[in-house]
Amino acid sequence: MNVTTSSTPPPRRRDAARTRQLLLDAAVRRFATAGYAETTVRDIADEAGVNVALISRYFESKVGLFEAALTASFTELRAAAGDVTPAEVPETIARQAVGQSIAGGPSHSLLLILRSPGDERADQIRLRFLRMFAEKMAKAASLQGGDPDLLRAQILLSTAIGVTLLRAGNLEPLASASAEDLTIPLRDVVEALIKKPS
Repeated sequence: MNVTTSSTPPPRRRDAARTRQLLLDAAVRRFATAGYAETTVRDIADEAGVNVALISRYFESKVGLFEAALTASFTELRAAAGDVTPAEVPETIARQAVGQSIAGGPSHSLLLILRSPGDERADQIRLRFLRMFAEKMAKAASLQGGDPDLLRAQILLSTAIGVTLLRAGNLEPLASASAEDLTIPLRDVVEALIKKPS
């Protein structure tokens, strides 16, 4: 009996989860560095190395992709603030401000939250996650409940966002400062904010 074998390789199976993650990673980088308005879905698809039509399949629209990018960024920020001790808060903020993830790789999470698509739904997501992140920072900084303490945590978050924004604007020496350079002055800020009046 003759068995014929084909030299044609079987078609590659599409890995939907991997493709979706490639698009999401590219979107986070693009939206964070270029902004929402300046980023096209084709830019994102080209960077991810996939067909632009897959953005509609996995995210419905550019706004849907931005919302997913925001969610992914806040998930990373939540993990960064998760179990840190009060002493680790300044270093955690400094790493995020310079674009370093908790794993040591690049991170665009803090920068991304400064970008707005001008879409009410995405802005509501941003506000909800900012509030949640400030609450986690309040807990991590050992602030003891109540509005004044949440206010202190939000001021601390504003400081982190301000540092990130001015770094992105190339304000020197802030733009060239390392995470280590930023940790010392951020420690002063954290200590001033969490110090309870006697």
